[in-house]
Amino acid sequence: MDVTLRQALDAAVAEKWGRETRIMRIDPLAGDASSRSYARLSLSGDGPASAVVMILAGSGLALSSDELAVFDEPLKELPYLNVHAFLEPLGVHIPELYVDGYQDGFLLLEDIGDLPLRDAVQDLPHAEVEQWYRRAIDQLLLIQIEGTRQKNERCIAFRQRFDKRLFLWEFEHFVEWGLDKRGKQSLSSAETQTLSGIFEDISTHLNQAPFFLNHRDYHSWNLFVQQERIRVIDFQDALLAPATYDLATLLNDRDTPEVVSPELEEALVNYYHEAWHHTGGDPLSLEYVWDEYNLCLLQKACKVVGRFYYLELEKGKSGYTRYIPPTLATIRRVLGRLPQYRHLQDILAGHFPEHFSGS
Repeated sequence: MDVTLRQALDAAVAEKWGRETRIMRIDPLAGDASSRSYARLSLSGDGPASAVVMILAGSGLALSSDELAVFDEPLKELPYLNVHAFLEPLGVHIPELYVDGYQDGFLLLEDIGDLPLRDAVQDLPHAEVEQWYRRAIDQLLLIQIEGTRQKNERCIAFRQRFDKRLFLWEFEHFVEWGLDKRGKQSLSSAETQTLSGIFEDISTHLNQAPFFLNHRDYHSWNLFVQQERIRVIDFQDALLAPATYDLATLLNDRDTPEVVSPELEEALVNYYHEAWHHTGGDPLSLEYVWDEYNLCLLQKACKVVGRFYYLELEKGKSGYTRYIPPTLATIRRVLGRLPQYRHLQDILAGHFPEHFSGS
């Protein structure tokens, strides 16, 4: 760790919890695809036993996703801090912010442990898995329904929208990296035209849906289990999107289908629909929820395939392509519910024959 950063952390800890509180050990934590890094601070003295430091890259003001750069002027506030300030009063179970050390390149946060939801449910009985995912849905609905109701233009999430432009950008990312640049055969002009028509149609449908506040990356590695509660992290890219966008991510990301079977997926989508109305959401029919959910799921799964190839091939970040086979299985499964897009399945069967054999 940089000496200047270490000195700033020592000073922040002493100011927050008193001069008797010291950093005894610093342990790096595993990160994900972002430019930020994290470490756990073991503390002595009057403070908590540990805290987590988010180490910011550069100025820390840039959004973690370049495609979200839609603002007319440069941001004047760290997105994480901006969204944190909005979500905390709602009662969303996000980590407490101990120290805003943005000027010194860090944030000091509550330590919520090391147990992501996906790992927590790995060996649990079916009924317990369902209960944990219901709790995750309850947190999601707090963000979507109460968050949307409490709309505040000071929160950047309400100035960003998962609109047609962004849906198409992610589909194009899939075509470029998931199909054209991964070392296999290139798309034919006919395939390109067919894909363009299908993705235009899906993006148009989703763009016409009612929009609500969404986390944007609400998967079970961004949800931690701590003392019987779901804790929510990595919310800095929150934005407005169709209601079921985050739900599709929650129930299907990476290898989540190993613990969320199709039967459990059905039960949880139905629970989401019921809880949506019990929480005071605008009327949505179950048929509408399923239709929108399937389109969001297909769009997100395509994006994930493209993104993970991009991270490996362009950014040199290893380990992501192992999630591509289960994501392709998700695409195949959801296309079985969307016969109007059978030509997409035909094209993918030609480029991923080992995953779409028998399609």
